[in-house]
Amino acid sequence: MSKRLPAIDWMRGIVMILMATDHGSSAYNAGRLVTDTALMYDASVPLGQLQFFHRWLSHLCAPTFLFLAGTALALSIERKLANGVRGASIDKDLLIRGLIILGVDLFFINLFWFPGAVLLQVMYAIGISMIFMILLRRLPSPVLVALSLVLLVSPEFFLPDQLQVSDSAGSMLAALLLGAGLFDTSLEEFAPWEAIGIPDAFLVGYPVFPWLAMMILGWVFGRWLLRRRESAGWNADTVRLLAGTGVGALALYGVVRGFNTFGNLQLMRLDGSWIQWLHVSKYPPSVAFTALELGLMCLILAWLFVLQRRQGDDVNRDNAVLVFGQTAFFFYVAHIFILEISARALGVYMTGGLQASSIATALSLVLLYPVCRWYRGYKRAHPQSVVRYL
Repeated sequence: MSKRLPAIDWMRGIVMILMATDHGSSAYNAGRLVTDTALMYDASVPLGQLQFFHRWLSHLCAPTFLFLAGTALALSIERKLANGVRGASIDKDLLIRGLIILGVDLFFINLFWFPGAVLLQVMYAIGISMIFMILLRRLPSPVLVALSLVLLVSPEFFLPDQLQVSDSAGSMLAALLLGAGLFDTSLEEFAPWEAIGIPDAFLVGYPVFPWLAMMILGWVFGRWLLRRRESAGWNADTVRLLAGTGVGALALYGVVRGFNTFGNLQLMRLDGSWIQWLHVSKYPPSVAFTALELGLMCLILAWLFVLQRRQGDDVNRDNAVLVFGQTAFFFYVAHIFILEISARALGVYMTGGLQASSIATALSLVLLYPVCRWYRGYKRAHPQSVVRYL
């Protein structure tokens, strides 16, 4: 039960590489598009196909990251329970890890992407979601699935245009959980917050509830894997489950995007072009976005489980994709540091194009491979050190 599943590590490694391409674009590419929300999309500005597709490929990352984080938690915690670890100790580890991840988002990532303010990004969503899992992990899977579906739909009832009002602490709280928005905390409404050092600008990019739902679904999948792995044909059953779920999710995406009403968070299709079909809301994630990205993830993961079955014990454990997938959190922090610092040091921050960002991303991956491989070995050699939370 404790043996790692290469398919999951491969999937995580794939999205880490895609994430690096987007963050390389963020640091080096002057033409990077961030229009995947009704809050920022200007229909009068055309969507360049190459820039759009480059950005769109990275949409797979965050949903997969949250989903597989839930899967990894289920596999890890079940193993601990089987070894006699007490529930209180597991809860403590979840709390510490969640707070560390949240702290990285607040005090490290913001140094680069939103200096002098607070930008709540994907690590915020992961950290808070892990803390929620302290309680939610105790619920049965059918209840968790039902809860996740409610949470996924919840942003649809807190529409983006309501989030443009930036002078309400109540709207800010709703944005933290449900929607997205930029808040001017220098206003009198937020005066009591000054004592705890809240900056003047506060941007919520990843509201908790819809992203927590993705972690919950990953947790349920992890539970399912644990039950099936002791039976014959578990790999084939997993492929069928993932393939069926993926096709169903993509069908839901097609229906929601086709009707072009509820489920799109006001980022509607303007015409029948492929760009408009794929131009779905990530901030916050719409039903169309979630169904599309998790559907694609399930199909890719199904193929990776087929590949895992074919390779058996011959899997190359030092493959770069596998290594990046097994050191995902470390990779996340390190690649942002490398890309952001290098672009600024070279004096080319956000001045180039896709070619420059692609070269920078490739070089960062080459540099990160031996570092991540070393870190993986260090973490395995020191299972009780603080790095176990990373």
